[in-house]
Amino acid sequence: MIVCYLITPWNFPLAMATRKIAPALAAGCTVLIKPSELTPLTTLFLAEIHREAGLPAGVLNVVTTTSAGPVSAAIITDPRLRKLSFTGSTPVGKLLLAQAADNVLRTSVELGGNAPFLVFDDADLDRAVDGAMAAKFRNVGQACTAANRFIVHRDVVDEFTRRVTERVRTFTMGRGTEDGVTIGPLIDDRAVRKADDLVGDAVHRGATLHIGGTAVAGPGSFFPATVLGDVPADSRILHEEIFGPVLAIVPFQDEDEAVRIANATEYGLVSYVYTENLARAQRMIERLETGMTGLNVGVVSNAAAPFGGWKQSGPGREGGIEGIEEYLQTKYTMTADPFG
Repeated sequence: MIVCYLITPWNFPLAMATRKIAPALAAGCTVLIKPSELTPLTTLFLAEIHREAGLPAGVLNVVTTTSAGPVSAAIITDPRLRKLSFTGSTPVGKLLLAQAADNVLRTSVELGGNAPFLVFDDADLDRAVDGAMAAKFRNVGQACTAANRFIVHRDVVDEFTRRVTERVRTFTMGRGTEDGVTIGPLIDDRAVRKADDLVGDAVHRGATLHIGGTAVAGPGSFFPATVLGDVPADSRILHEEIFGPVLAIVPFQDEDEAVRIANATEYGLVSYVYTENLARAQRMIERLETGMTGLNVGVVSNAAAPFGGWKQSGPGREGGIEGIEEYLQTKYTMTADPFG
């Protein structure tokens, strides 16, 4: 039995907690979990459900704090801890990995993403547009798997842009409790400012604003669904995780150029590919530097599949057989003589 420290983000708080807690408990570990200060109540409720189900006291423990750095540092440096699992931003993940190195902790971290969404000239555009809506605007774009960079073949980029713009035009923005709302608020005002800054930078560098793009005055932290076309390569929005409802389109001419643009990031969590050519699809699966690929689908999350990335999206997997392996140790034993 080992002690595990699990750190979850504010988005999808129930899913993030369950897919860390479940394999840890299944492997016989005890858990100390710290939810985000923005969404702690879901995790506290989940722990109460475990208690009511009969989980012994002390096996699952929740730590809430508004001083995440000092609290996590104290826990990570405790010699009783043997495992760290973190989902969150790449800068914070790097800091935690550095702290974990002192005690050589077992680590699995799922960090930032900058997912490319490739649309080839032979793609089914109806499916591609449906997939784009799901990959970009699910949870208002506030997901590590959200598509950031829409890399579209020049022969279909105008039609793709027209279709996604028309779909976005039908969105109704408002509070989730209101009838007919299709796009809600961002997590806080900082998220709104970031989206506004990224859009402003892209337009300043020459991108075309097709719809949206202007922060909405309060109350509430709202930013409209936005479509940008012909986004220049040096735009910040192509290099930073957006975490907001902004769809940025980049045209490409051939397969090699598409792969080059897609891989031009330190992140490698997920990619999306739309093509009707099986040979091309297989090449994309092999050439794209991501831990997951959605082939003609806009949502890849599946509890039965290993979830995780490459490069600075972090090492480790959650879900599937691979998920429980993160909480197990391999032991080899040999004996010279049989027992009599």
